[in-house]
Amino acid sequence: MGRLIAGRMVRLVATLLLVTFVTFMATSLLPGDPVNALIPIEAQQDREFVEQVREEWGFNDPLLVRYGRWLGDAVRGDLGDSYVTGRPIIDEITPRLPVTGELMVVTVLLGILIGVPLGLVSGYREGSRADKAVSAVAQFGLSIPNFVLGLVLIYVFAIKLRWLPATGWTRISDSVTGNLKSVAMPAIALAVAEVAVYLRVLRSDIISTLKENYILSARAKGLKDRFILFRHALRPSSLTLTTLIGLNIAGLITGTIVIEQLFAIPGLGRRLFSAVFQRDYMMVQGLTVLLAAAYVIINATVDFIYIAIDPRIRRRA
Repeated sequence: MGRLIAGRMVRLVATLLLVTFVTFMATSLLPGDPVNALIPIEAQQDREFVEQVREEWGFNDPLLVRYGRWLGDAVRGDLGDSYVTGRPIIDEITPRLPVTGELMVVTVLLGILIGVPLGLVSGYREGSRADKAVSAVAQFGLSIPNFVLGLVLIYVFAIKLRWLPATGWTRISDSVTGNLKSVAMPAIALAVAEVAVYLRVLRSDIISTLKENYILSARAKGLKDRFILFRHALRPSSLTLTTLIGLNIAGLITGTIVIEQLFAIPGLGRRLFSAVFQRDYMMVQGLTVLLAAAYVIINATVDFIYIAIDPRIRRRA
């Protein structure tokens, strides 16, 4: 088991290095000159001054040299300074991490708390009215884009009913009630698609699992359906769901960009959007590497969860 975990950790580190390298190269090859974000427009005509700035920031060095210098700083926790604000990128990211993190956690919890029970009911009652109703809800959730649903929610709950704020963010340290109100609509807009995917996948796996011989044996012994469903059917049916939850959590990292912009939420997604618009390449690079690293780490965590859920993986290890 220790060798298996060590092997996964080595793969994780190698993947992170590859992600940082590709991201750095892609960011460096973006059109436009990053010097333009560092100096005023009127000074861009002074070629001597521009070359001086390029030399000071190391833009004249080869890409591999710049990557090695950036990687050495990143390992120590220094992602560089923003070209626009001049502040360290870590200082720009740190206050925004809890905002995006909370939005993602609430979205995932809503998806699991709603999608898993619906998937169980739909799979257990295959072909019933409840199954058809749940499938119709899932089809709706998959069909509507999250930003369109967000606009609908703003119109209904913010403009018409005036129950929730249309934009902005209240931190939980300032007001718990205000925080719940500000996170409600963005989380719902993101969670509807998550619910639809979770319940459809779990429904399919539950239907297949309930046809296995050991389930028929448990029923022949007189065990209650609820016990069979939760004790014997849910666990083996949750492997695909676990994979999907991990991928969707990682996907939410990028999915929050549009929602944060729509609801004016001061998270990582909105900061990335503004950095691209301002050609703040160092900020784009730092945020992209951070999001990509989170994606890789989440998928590695899913691999470890497999080991905990499925004893067959542990035996093979």
